[in-house]
Amino acid sequence: MDAHSISCQEHRSLQPFNTFGIAAQARYLTEARSVFDLENILFSERFRHVPKLFLGGGSNVLFTKDFDGLVVLVKIGGIETVREDESHVWLKVGAGVNWHAFVMHTIGNDMGGVENLSLIPGTVGAAPMQNVGAYGVETKDTFDSLEALGIESGDLRVFSHAECRFGYRESVFKHELRGKYIITSVTFRLKKKPSVFNVSYGDIQKTLSEMNVSQPTLRTISEAVIRIRQSKLPDPAQIGNAGSFFKNPVIARQQFEELKVRFPDLPAYPAETDTVKIPAGWLIEQCGWKGLRVGNTGVHQKQALVLVNYGGADGLEIKNLSEKIQASVLEKFNIRLQAEVNFV
Repeated sequence: MDAHSISCQEHRSLQPFNTFGIAAQARYLTEARSVFDLENILFSERFRHVPKLFLGGGSNVLFTKDFDGLVVLVKIGGIETVREDESHVWLKVGAGVNWHAFVMHTIGNDMGGVENLSLIPGTVGAAPMQNVGAYGVETKDTFDSLEALGIESGDLRVFSHAECRFGYRESVFKHELRGKYIITSVTFRLKKKPSVFNVSYGDIQKTLSEMNVSQPTLRTISEAVIRIRQSKLPDPAQIGNAGSFFKNPVIARQQFEELKVRFPDLPAYPAETDTVKIPAGWLIEQCGWKGLRVGNTGVHQKQALVLVNYGGADGLEIKNLSEKIQASVLEKFNIRLQAEVNFV
């Protein structure tokens, strides 16, 4: 491949490309708007042996240092109907499509399934990697398949639902296949003109009541979710953050019962057999971190799950804060919090 066909910038700040607003530098920066662009980048003589990082919306990454390699902004677009029957429609969506824009597209076309995932930051390609979820719905619930490009082979492969091995904020792309594939498109199976909705989780029902909605629709559920998210979560355009920094831990029911004796207010949600899910934000708040500022970083005043960059923080400051939070939760509750954000 001709290296000159790849347009790239050198020594470029990554601050505009991560929602934490960390001013790390990339040795090289380029964009990929198609699978062909990605193939060209992977197999060019100039960049074949250079470390590469593929970025979507940068909403789930924390740069703890400069990246001495090539950062590729994945900008593959497009939303197309690839199949439909009487009750469902299958949409193939480019990995670079903004997630919320995709959700708005489905609502505008009366397609149900992802309305509870309104206003989640990031791109479509990132959603299956960590099985993004909110308000009782996860990516896996509407996922049909995805296409991904092998970084070593250059082969475009289709992954089925089963092959992605989805779990709670988990998939095969976070473990065995981490760094081995680039997701290029995702196909979703959505309901046509749905009449049954998932409104049981969190404050959705309460918010719909406040909105004087008695018969929910795709749009009113989306509006309720947006209201809830905006009331609890800071806008990355206003203050640097990556949304929920930690996963909600899943613990054995026996451990939960033992903790409940010491902490009667400990909330929990049913998980898989003999386990429960504990809200990480509650644990962090009980350890006194909510609203606490440490230098240029801190824990958000309204949502203890969110770590923020007040301006000028570097990634190591935020990482150090996260480790102190983990240590205090472990000491008080004997629960080990796992970061949802990826460190680079």
